Amino acid sequence: MNEAVWQIAPPREEARALAAELKIPKEIAQILVNRKILDAETAREFFSGDLDGLHDPYLMSGMKDAVARIQRAIEEKEKILIFGDYDVDGILSVVMLSRAIDSLGGRADYFIPERLTDGYGIKEHHVDIPVARGTSLVISVDCGIKAVEFVEKARASGVDVIITDHHRPGSQLPRPVAILNPVLEDSGYPDKSLAGVGVVFKLIQALLEKYGKASVLRHYIKLVCIGTVADVAELKGENRLFVRHGLKGLENVFNTGLKSLIEACGLGKRKISEGDLGFRIGPRINAAGRMGMTDIAVRLFFSESLAEALPLVKQLEELNAKRQATEEKIFREAKAEIERKGLQERYKCLILGSPDWHRGVLGIVASRLKDAFHRPVILFAYEEDGLAHGSGRSIPECALIELLDSCRGLFVNYGGHRLAVGCTVGKENMPGFKRAMNDIADDRISAEDMKRKIAIDAPLEPASLNSDFMAHFSRLYPFGVGNPKPVFLTENADVWSEPQKLQGRHLKFWIRRNGRAFEALAWDKGDWAPFIRRGEKIDLAYSLHISEYLGEEKVSLSVVDIRKSKRR
Repeated sequence: MNEAVWQIAPPREEARALAAELKIPKEIAQILVNRKILDAETAREFFSGDLDGLHDPYLMSGMKDAVARIQRAIEEKEKILIFGDYDVDGILSVVMLSRAIDSLGGRADYFIPERLTDGYGIKEHHVDIPVARGTSLVISVDCGIKAVEFVEKARASGVDVIITDHHRPGSQLPRPVAILNPVLEDSGYPDKSLAGVGVVFKLIQALLEKYGKASVLRHYIKLVCIGTVADVAELKGENRLFVRHGLKGLENVFNTGLKSLIEACGLGKRKISEGDLGFRIGPRINAAGRMGMTDIAVRLFFSESLAEALPLVKQLEELNAKRQATEEKIFREAKAEIERKGLQERYKCLILGSPDWHRGVLGIVASRLKDAFHRPVILFAYEEDGLAHGSGRSIPECALIELLDSCRGLFVNYGGHRLAVGCTVGKENMPGFKRAMNDIADDRISAEDMKRKIAIDAPLEPASLNSDFMAHFSRLYPFGVGNPKPVFLTENADVWSEPQKLQGRHLKFWIRRNGRAFEALAWDKGDWAPFIRRGEKIDLAYSLHISEYLGEEKVSLSVVDIRKSKRR
């Protein structure tokens, strides 16, 4: 077992006051305080916020100009080209904006580049697409903030551009009709963490209000919810509202394609959770883009009959299975190379590449390796065109995009977020890139940073897990970035059964504490079996796993980490 640092949140006076005022368990109050929710009013908003609390879309700089230009295009029957990205966020942004424009009487077309041939973002040569299609207005979704040359060439060709994005800009901003991007310093928008679908939703909100159709806005929340979770956006502010209310909306779906996809995921007869979005629905949509067949996913959401939708769902299922197999193969190869060469002993940033790796799944594999070795990882696919296409993921302690910023002269292009990046490097520059990145990593990443850390919200006696506690606990949903699933600590628990391996990967055993026994499930931790024995006393860090069995709610402990108890 890899030793981890347990970071136990200290008791806070604010938590005691919140528990008393709101009449909630002290552990729930402590979780709120750990999330920087310190007063009763903020807590009530967190628990019960409604869509009426959404910000005015016109707070975002550029919104007025964007709405005016789109309104003109709708009224004059201009053809509008929506330029999207090939991930879940980009695909659903295209679907949402296309439907909104069509519902207002406009003429919407779309284009999404293929990951494997076009790469990410809007390139200068893409201006040929709107020109060839007779389009006078291009609206980017989930991309475009670095499309300086495209915007200039489009203007020269008589094509206006509106950019909606949520990524960080480059050294120079493009000059379109309008830019909608909350991360820009002068955006004026109070919520900086919107995903691409969130930015598009704000544009749709403004358009529908302009046309007196604000009442239909809620119909778009379901797709915003999926895109926000799939893009791993922070679940605070508006994002939390999108996901909370979107999950409720997914209980009653009318879109034929989405309904068919939900059924294929085995979710048709139960309540859908944010975990289902991130691990079942999202990956199937993403598989189309990752495997170079994005249009399948888009067509699914535009399908109007089961005869049209079911073959598309079947294709997504097949692509997702292929994606999983490809991902597992690359993960095994990369992990074996790291361990064989002892790279984890020598480098604080792991950088590997192969001509045999499928670039469409490198981000997922990099994330798994980042978790395994707790340091930044960038994986590259070496292509025949002499370029290395990479995808990287990082630990919370290291802003990977800032490391790339320091090496900007070595890239053909690059971009991304604090903890997730994409980049392209000439293969001849790879040795220099590896040296430069690890020189910077040596300075910026400490040995302490690379230790696995477990943030524990509060001690908890399992005997407290009654129906009243669980009712309050359920008000904390949805969990994700910014509102992680709470982790509790129970010390000096008896291992009440011999651990059993499940499917060769997982571990199940029972613990007993103060007269109550609970099932403990250690997912993907089957290799812990030799360290846990019946009759021992252990300390557990765990989250709560809630499932239904024969119509009744069952609570088990989802083990995050264990250690031998110091007390006997």
